[in-house]
Amino acid sequence: MAATLARAATMEEEVRAVFDKWIAAQNAHDLKGIRNLLSDSPDMLWISRGKPIWGRDAALKTLEERYKGTWKIEVDKKELRVISVSRRVAQVYAPTQLTSGDPGADASRNRVFINLVMVKKPEGWQIVSILPILVSPQ
Repeated sequence: MAATLARAATMEEEVRAVFDKWIAAQNAHDLKGIRNLLSDSPDMLWISRGKPIWGRDAALKTLEERYKGTWKIEVDKKELRVISVSRRVAQVYAPTQLTSGDPGADASRNRVFINLVMVKKPEGWQIVSILPILVSPQ
């Protein structure tokens, strides 16, 4: 039992560390850093503005365009949760504030529940899906 708990704690720490790197890379507009965190698979999925973006290269191209404007993510670390699906699969639930806007336009600030699925591969934990849920203002 103690070994299982220790393994779960280690997994959570590893997943949180990768998530923190992903947020830092997003806020630094670091496409190379993000590339290393996303799974290089045509099945890597990011839902963005209600549309599916399939594959790491398509996601990076979309982010490159978004980074020309305003793009900043602030995570509510107290509410962040790592859910163990299996020893090699984890889901991250992260309530966030996303500030975004096209170049030259006013940025909007929205509350978003980010849901990531990560898979542990030989090279480490990688993001295989990014499923944000926009929270309607109350």
